[in-house]
Amino acid sequence: MSRLPQWVGGLGAGLTRFAQRLEDQRRRAEAAAAAGDPDELRRAEHADAAGGTGGPAVPGGSGAERPAGPAGEARPGPAAEAGTGEGPAEARPPESVPAPPAYAPAVSARPDPVAAVPWGVRVAAEIGWRLLVLAAALWVLAQVITSIELVVLAFVAALLITALLQPTVAWLRRRRVPRGLATALTFISGFVVMGLVGWFVVWQVQDNIDSVSSRIQEGITELKGWLLDSPFHVTEDQINRIAKNLQDAVGANTEAITSAGLEGVTVVFEVLAGILLAMFTTLFLLYDGRRIWTWLLKLVPGAAREGLAGAGPRAWRTLTAYVRGTVIVAMIDAIFIGIGLYFLDVPLAVPLAVFIFLFAFIPLVGAVISGALACVVSLVTQGVFTALLVLAVVLAVQQLEGHVLQPFILGRAVRVHPLAVILSVAAGGLVAGIGGAVVAVPLVAVTNTVVGYLRAYSREQALRMTPAPHGATAIGVAPTPSPGTGPTRGERPPE
Repeated sequence: MSRLPQWVGGLGAGLTRFAQRLEDQRRRAEAAAAAGDPDELRRAEHADAAGGTGGPAVPGGSGAERPAGPAGEARPGPAAEAGTGEGPAEARPPESVPAPPAYAPAVSARPDPVAAVPWGVRVAAEIGWRLLVLAAALWVLAQVITSIELVVLAFVAALLITALLQPTVAWLRRRRVPRGLATALTFISGFVVMGLVGWFVVWQVQDNIDSVSSRIQEGITELKGWLLDSPFHVTEDQINRIAKNLQDAVGANTEAITSAGLEGVTVVFEVLAGILLAMFTTLFLLYDGRRIWTWLLKLVPGAAREGLAGAGPRAWRTLTAYVRGTVIVAMIDAIFIGIGLYFLDVPLAVPLAVFIFLFAFIPLVGAVISGALACVVSLVTQGVFTALLVLAVVLAVQQLEGHVLQPFILGRAVRVHPLAVILSVAAGGLVAGIGGAVVAVPLVAVTNTVVGYLRAYSREQALRMTPAPHGATAIGVAPTPSPGTGPTRGERPPE
């Protein structure tokens, strides 16, 4: 009985501490709820659960009994000592921050940086970095092409020659001629014809060079007399001074002319190497073109292989139509202008006709250059009246070409806007000279065909991937027979 008062006193002290702890937890939970702090709410709930499961410290329990004081009262625990500041333990920091007063200004949350950028700026940035990547890729490609310019031009020339000769190989194959023999006959005959044309041009130039030189001197004399009698008041001293300045310029630049001649020898060797490379490439393209195309398709990723397999034959048909049509148009131009030059007694009529044929492969620009060359030769050798007649012939043939021959022969196979032609010829000439100007327009035409087909193919694939309509929607898009084509009375529709 002597321990009963001590036990009752300890029980009362434990209940008091337990009630104080519950009150503190309730206050913290209310403060956290008012502040809207989820972390503090979770801590309060955790402490509530811990306090709800624990009971008051009952003396006599294991590890919960506190020794009584000298007056028989229970001594306070470490928590009570820390709360009063009398114990050695330091004070605990507050577990929650009180809510701000109602009069404090509200602080708005910062918006997402992505949402803060305007939509137009984001679209421009997306397009900008993609354009930069494409520009870098094109620059690298241009550098590679420039470093191997001879190989690229030889391969492109071989493609153009193959597009011209391949229909002959196909015609021989349809006549049951073996592939090797058909390729050999076409290759040999094609290059023999081109070689004979080149030899004929050189022979005509060498045969007429003396008479042309004398006529040029006579023309210069006539031009000098015309300038002296013209209303421009040109004196003979001024003309002699101009001639002397030209002679001095030629004498001062002798070293430059000599180095240019040496460079010309190097260019001749490069041209011969390019011709041989183009011949071998043409031979293999004529014989094994389909296998080469199949091997190239294997290098393409599987997702894009089907589209490129369909775009390749269409691009080849466009290139074949362009080369064939350009050859026919150039031949007609050369024949008609050559006949006009021959009847007007202009020297070098046949070489000038060949130059007109070759320059016709440069659209728009080539016709102007070849026509101007024919007019200058006729002006120097035959006079102003003959030059005007030659100009009339050239303009008439070019009008016939632009309004009749090209629309009829090329048709809708090659559809390129004149502005695209001018820009592509200018860009090709700046990048690779005359060869680039020749290749630019067929490259643009083939690219236009490939892009158009791939756009239509992707649109068709998107329609195929679209789920089929069903229910009431399917009735609106279902095919219905046109009037007069449906089943008659008594006739069952096909199942």
